[in-house]
Amino acid sequence: MRRNVERRTALVDAAIEVLAREGARGLTYRAVDAEAGVPVGTASNYFANRDELFTQAGSRIYERLARDAAAAMTGPLEGPRDLAKVTELLRAAVGRIESFRTGYLALLELRLEATRRPELRAVLTERVREDVEANIAYHLDSGLPGDATSVRLLYLALNWLIVEHLTLPGVFSDEDVQELVAIAVERAVPR
Repeated sequence: MRRNVERRTALVDAAIEVLAREGARGLTYRAVDAEAGVPVGTASNYFANRDELFTQAGSRIYERLARDAAAAMTGPLEGPRDLAKVTELLRAAVGRIESFRTGYLALLELRLEATRRPELRAVLTERVREDVEANIAYHLDSGLPGDATSVRLLYLALNWLIVEHLTLPGVFSDEDVQELVAIAVERAVPR
């Protein structure tokens, strides 16, 4: 297998775009090559099989989401640590995810594919568990109101809200999404 890290990353990013647009069945070496703008056969030189391509795409999506989240959470929280601050942080998180729409849509495809591919399921399970635990730790360490259960409930509620908004954008307007985030915080975080 080839070792050019930049080329491999470009191919994985292309795979994410293909997954978001064409779904898991459309993820072929040829489709990835075309999306990346490289000669036919390039992806097959970097990935031994489709399972590896799926797994690498799943890892890359979480790498990009985690990098964006880490950048947003650097530095001290300013202002009071109250429900309004939790709402502000979660609205920003929803915005970051919406700005990487293809990544999130590809992740939905990968989650479905993970029901049939144990190795992919293991990678996604680890990444999601790490993400949830990191969110809980950040929340608790920041002194924000609520507990670990509040964070889990908000994680679950907002994930489905994001799915709804990205896949069927006519169901809830942008304003509805903002309002629903605030309502979810109000109801999930005990006073």
